[in-house]
Amino acid sequence: MPILPTQRDPRLITVRRGGTLTDEDHRLLAEWALRCAEHVLHLFEDDHPDDSRPRDALEVGRAWIRGEVPMKTAHAAAFQANAAARGLPDPAKFAALSAGQAVAVAHVAAHDLGAAAYAIRAVGTEARLAERDWQRELLPAAVRELVLDDQRLRSPICWHAFDD
Repeated sequence: MPILPTQRDPRLITVRRGGTLTDEDHRLLAEWALRCAEHVLHLFEDDHPDDSRPRDALEVGRAWIRGEVPMKTAHAAAFQANAAARGLPDPAKFAALSAGQAVAVAHVAAHDLGAAAYAIRAVGTEARLAERDWQRELLPAAVRELVLDDQRLRSPICWHAFDD
């Protein structure tokens, strides 16, 4: 199931590509997504302590935010985190996919919700609302309304992870 809409929201497209998202807000979305993924990363690392690909991807995402690596490097790291998820049980798989989505925000800002939704899936049904609410508490004020509106719009294609 795709987590990106077929028609992109211009609020989540950078100004350089014809949208309205500023570089600063893009970095804020990336940092939020990275924190969402990092919050559940232990679910992957507990099962696979010798596989650093998802954690490495998060570090690349932070390096992108600081301007130390180009978007292409972050995009490649996303594929590595996603590859780490293959064949794993759901919590570990979804935690790795959350990391992949988080670092992919450098490439497409709308991946921020993918990171959040996969993190929610990683914790399972009983902890879903607590995880969602924790994520919402982290939202920077500058992008809060944008993300909450995007959650309302895209929750159906994100497994209803953001619904009450």
